[in-house]
Amino acid sequence: MQSEDTVTTPSRGGATLGLAVVGNCAISALIDHMARIVWYCSPRFDSTPVFQSLLCGAPDAAREGFMGVELEGLVRTEQSYDAGTAILRTRLIGDKGDVVEVTDFAPRFLHHDRMFRPAQLVRRVRPLQGHPRVRFIVRPKGEWGAAEPVITRGSHHLRYVLPEQTVRLNTSVPPTYVVDERWFLLTAPVSLLLGPDETLVGSIEDTAREFEEHTVFYWRGWTRRLALPYEWQDVVIRSAITLKLCQFEETGAIVAAMTTSIPEAADSGRNWDYRYCWLRDAFFVVRALNSLSEVGTMESYLQWLQNIVSSSDDGHVQPLYGIGLEHHLVEQEIQAISGYRGMGPVRVGNQAFEHFQHDVYGNIVLGAAQSFHDQRLFRPAMSRAFAQLERAGEQAWRLHDQPDAGMWELRTRSRVHTSSSLMCWAACDRLGKIARVLGLAPRAAHWVERAQHIRDKILQQAWSDKRQAFVESFGGSSLDASVLLMCEVGFIDARDPRFVSTLKALELALCDGPFMRRYEAADDFGRPETAFNVCSFWRIDALSRMGREQEARDIFGQLLACRNPVGLLSEDTLPATGEAWGNFPQTYSMVGLINGAVRLSEPWESFV
Repeated sequence: MQSEDTVTTPSRGGATLGLAVVGNCAISALIDHMARIVWYCSPRFDSTPVFQSLLCGAPDAAREGFMGVELEGLVRTEQSYDAGTAILRTRLIGDKGDVVEVTDFAPRFLHHDRMFRPAQLVRRVRPLQGHPRVRFIVRPKGEWGAAEPVITRGSHHLRYVLPEQTVRLNTSVPPTYVVDERWFLLTAPVSLLLGPDETLVGSIEDTAREFEEHTVFYWRGWTRRLALPYEWQDVVIRSAITLKLCQFEETGAIVAAMTTSIPEAADSGRNWDYRYCWLRDAFFVVRALNSLSEVGTMESYLQWLQNIVSSSDDGHVQPLYGIGLEHHLVEQEIQAISGYRGMGPVRVGNQAFEHFQHDVYGNIVLGAAQSFHDQRLFRPAMSRAFAQLERAGEQAWRLHDQPDAGMWELRTRSRVHTSSSLMCWAACDRLGKIARVLGLAPRAAHWVERAQHIRDKILQQAWSDKRQAFVESFGGSSLDASVLLMCEVGFIDARDPRFVSTLKALELALCDGPFMRRYEAADDFGRPETAFNVCSFWRIDALSRMGREQEARDIFGQLLACRNPVGLLSEDTLPATGEAWGNFPQTYSMVGLINGAVRLSEPWESFV
């Protein structure tokens, strides 16, 4: 197992992002190295949390809103995933040689030709060595930690009645021991199933064992079908599973992260709710998984996306929506909880739903483009879908040189952002290519002409002679890492002198070793302190395309070292310490790991 040096209790500073995620594309939970479930929202990713101690500042986090297994005399822990699965195992090791293994997962497998993915967590605990004394702690809270549950007991279950919902714990642990948090000798395996208030069919132990066996079989089959690069396969597999877990499969939406309000930097106030579907982030997720030949996620997402586009009567599309197609995500601050390490505020909702971000139309077309070319799909796109995409293209054409909030969602200023205009170009460019595939020559010519017009304008107005670089806005002078996407979406050749000069300028202004910040200008909260992980991966992509392969591999290796002990990344990294900040696990960052590995890996043909 992958090991992590730990102590019996966390420091008073409390939370870190050394967390693992388990889930099943319906719910997810975050688990720390001591096997404590510190974040769990149910029955959806964006629900009020059942366990929320991740956002409780010390000393409250040590006693509020979590589910744990404690071993008497604990001195260290080990934690890892079963290879190729979303099954997590944590070993608790005591000072007298006692060892307990905790297995966590959310059931996911085919049952009666349908995907079985209940809003349920399964925890199995077994003694491996010695005579361990343990206690089980189950402390769900309602209203963001403000409300205590009403507990009722059955012979083999506990019901926790919260203001938002009732959850049932079916368990082979004596319910009295759980309620009283009593220490006892663990002499045989036990199981706990936490989910809806429904009677369990079958015995607890048999059900838990069968769920685990079927879930392992599902994930290993899913992983087996991935088209992996030769190098860094473990990195790619873990990243791909994590991205898959970020899809709310019921609707097809893909959340940007599982959490809300993890600050982008200490005491920065940059605390946002990422439990929604940004069309931008979702496109990058779909593209990364497509590169591994995993197209099921794209097919599910396109159903969600078609609903979004079809519901837009005036053509306007928001940059994000709720996972159930919700349009209004009114932002509010939660006063009942102090925030990650006490660094509030804790926010629910996201004001960016009100923004105009014109890159969204390019993300719509790019996200759907493969469906017109890929013959493996159950529901390949046809002319009717193209007509719907053209509506997004018309918006891209109309808005390609108009001010917006930009992809970084600036709240108090509006400019003609280069990255937004770039994605408007991509929308027109891809529509031209799709039209050719469909045999629609006049439409192809129409969109190619528009793409060329936008391209000429970007090359003229986004270039700064003073900075010898493409800059963040038309006629501006500030540098922004998002212009590196010019290369990734095929706007410009990586060896073009203007792009080479741009990367050089960005490296001088924005880089700290392997890390890259988003932009150099101060925003609503001042200058960014942390590196935005995906920008560092965009740099790697650009270097590789330029032929600077060894530089790219060196930086990629340094970024791999910043993953947490189970291989996950958050949104941001503090360059001075390598500490993780921002919401977690961040889809952008996990996409970067996949893209970097696929681009930099030696080919299979070199070794087989």
